Amino acid sequence: MLLSALIFGLLGSFHCIGMCGPIAFMLPVDRSNNFKKISQITLYHIGRIFTYSLIGLLFGLLGKSFNLFGFQQQLSIIVGVFMIVMVLIPYKTFNKYNFSKPLFQLISKVKTALGKELKKKSPDTFLTIGFLNGFLPCGLVYMALFGALASGDALQGSLYMVLFGMGTIPLMTTAIYFGNFLTAKVRQYIRKAIPVVVVIIGLMFILRGMGLGIPYLSPKPIVEQINASYDCS
Repeated sequence: MLLSALIFGLLGSFHCIGMCGPIAFMLPVDRSNNFKKISQITLYHIGRIFTYSLIGLLFGLLGKSFNLFGFQQQLSIIVGVFMIVMVLIPYKTFNKYNFSKPLFQLISKVKTALGKELKKKSPDTFLTIGFLNGFLPCGLVYMALFGALASGDALQGSLYMVLFGMGTIPLMTTAIYFGNFLTAKVRQYIRKAIPVVVVIIGLMFILRGMGLGIPYLSPKPIVEQINASYDCS
């Protein structure tokens, strides 16, 4: 399932260009020096992925609590179904119940801090921008977090989000280098492809939860057998 995080990040990064693209285009990188430019962009990605790893750690820890109560398989199915349902729900309907709305004040503070950092050019600025960028609301990040939740382990959840973040690096880096390079037609194709990817990953989580005995894709659940026989002689 960790592979799905990388694929999710690679394909989902097209969506990230729309959400985080303006921030990426505004990064105060030194375009006169290739070494500085690469190091600054790298720091930005490190900050962003570090945030993802922290949030993934928390969601993985939450998933572990479900695992301890024996609900890991059911949780994987629920996460898969939820991913598919989220794709089927019209955007306007989902936006009415967007659970990021109660966090608007916090998000506003994050955006204010981002605005201040974008005016600076010190090395730590790019790390801070990436760190703050990771907290901005994004539908695909939410989907990835459900994957971290279904992992059922804090470290696995963190790794899931790290791989998701790494998957977004190639396209985000290209955007920073070349700016808004995608045509309107290409964006339209991408918008149509992303829901298909989410549905496929959702189906993978459902298969995983079903425990059909398919190696790597749907392994059988591990059941601990306790020998209750005693020697009374």
